[in-house]
Amino acid sequence: MATGQTDPQRRERILAATLDHIAAEGVAGVSHRKIATRAGVPLGSMTYHFAGIDDLLHEAFTRFADHVVTVFAQHLDGVESPEQVREALIDLVHAISDGPQRDLVLAQELYTLAARRPEYRALTQTWMARSRHILERHFDAATARQLDALIEGLTLHRALDPAPHDRALTTEAIRRITAA
Repeated sequence: MATGQTDPQRRERILAATLDHIAAEGVAGVSHRKIATRAGVPLGSMTYHFAGIDDLLHEAFTRFADHVVTVFAQHLDGVESPEQVREALIDLVHAISDGPQRDLVLAQELYTLAARRPEYRALTQTWMARSRHILERHFDAATARQLDALIEGLTLHRALDPAPHDRALTTEAIRRITAA
């Protein structure tokens, strides 16, 4: 196996393997040994690249939050009129809820960890602030906060319901909040 110096992607593979592992088995199943095996790296690479499990989890979840914010921005960048923004938000809710189950599981694992541990709560607060900042390009702060919560809720309900609501319900909910 290559050393860290000749394997510049090792750290990235470890982070990706951590997210894959959490999606498959949950945070409780994370260990250096399991992640090293999944990433295909020597066990010693774990402590070389990360101070401990919390450092690894924090970086992995930061990467995941960055991914979700990027998806958020991709839907809202370049839209201008209020109607375009509403359509982009509707598309966002449906894209996330119909998207990879992995992302839904990772979000819930992070929320659970954040509910228990303040250092992860700070990470979710940063994530929410970044999402609201994107929304504030189009709405006042109070409306952006309401929309952010609505997007999270609608996404979760659509993803977990055996008969998820359709675009009409998403459209109506977004229109009610953005009507002002």
